[in-house]
Amino acid sequence: MGLFTQIATLPLAPVRGVVWVVERVKEAAEAEYYDPEPVKRELAALEKALLAGEIDEETFDRREDELLDWLEEINRARGGDT
Repeated sequence: MGLFTQIATLPLAPVRGVVWVVERVKEAAEAEYYDPEPVKRELAALEKALLAGEIDEETFDRREDELLDWLEEINRARGGDT
């Protein structure tokens, strides 16, 4: 950018700053949402609850299907195979 362009667009600097912050927040949220580790931990906890008799087979199957679908979505979003 030239000096004239910087001076002319100076009033927009706060907007550019806000846009930059929003983009960083979005990236952090997506990284957290598409992290497979919490899903894997929840699958392990779910199996543990089933083996301990805390939940029934139907509840286990329903929740397991939800978690496996979420893992599949994560793999697709990361460009991996299912």
